Amino acid sequence: MSPIISSAEFKELLTDNLIILDARAGKDIRQNYLEKHIKGARFIDLDKDLAEIGENAAFGGRHPLPSVEKFAETLSKFGINEDSTIVVYDDKNGSNAAARAWWMLKSFGLKDVKVLDGGMQAAEKENIEFSSGEETFEKSSLIKKESWDLPISGLEDIENELTSNSATVIDVRDAYRYKGESEPIDLVAGHIPGAINIPFSENLDENGMFLKPDILKKKYKQLLESQPENLIIHCGSGVTACHTILALNYAGFPIPNLYVGSWSEWSRREGKEVAKEI
Repeated sequence: MSPIISSAEFKELLTDNLIILDARAGKDIRQNYLEKHIKGARFIDLDKDLAEIGENAAFGGRHPLPSVEKFAETLSKFGINEDSTIVVYDDKNGSNAAARAWWMLKSFGLKDVKVLDGGMQAAEKENIEFSSGEETFEKSSLIKKESWDLPISGLEDIENELTSNSATVIDVRDAYRYKGESEPIDLVAGHIPGAINIPFSENLDENGMFLKPDILKKKYKQLLESQPENLIIHCGSGVTACHTILALNYAGFPIPNLYVGSWSEWSRREGKEVAKEI
């Protein structure tokens, strides 16, 4: 089952039973949602629903995962159950928070979850109906779950894997951030020593759509040809890393490990080495 759905396929799928999640993020995003969203879409908040932000990003990063118990309550709030068909979109080609929502829903054990290729902009071009204001929907029964299904790596795992050269750690941030030229979000510029850089933007074509699965597969096979097969993906705070995990899954690769804390945790943790290429 493909994790990506085109706007044309999405339009054909639109029914009362489809659950649509608006995962846009950023400044004033709640107000933006109220002003305009795909009709029926339910706004899912990156900071409140897809993360449980702690007091110190040195332990967990800027967007640590909530507990599975808390996420179960979130799913109930949105009317999601085990049999739901879910389509998630944002306005940044899946890299804003749609891919993070997809990862969490899949890791929670839900089967039929897709990200809208091209996001909100593609939906507009397809003349999909939009709406404004709040959407009303019923809650669902609470799903019981004890742990995340998809593989997760922690800071210590990264250190051990890099020391033993048993994993490939992929940093998906833009090259200038990886190189340490500047850092617009976190406190320190640079990257985890030993990590390689494959920016998530390279998963997309010139129109901001995901590359076809066969192209993605060929691309990553070439890039990772001489690297350990065990992959750990990270970014700044564990959000856009999910974009590359989504792309790899779309291309037919096994779902790799997510380092949730990512650079925001590593760069703040006392005593951790920082590498630069400037």
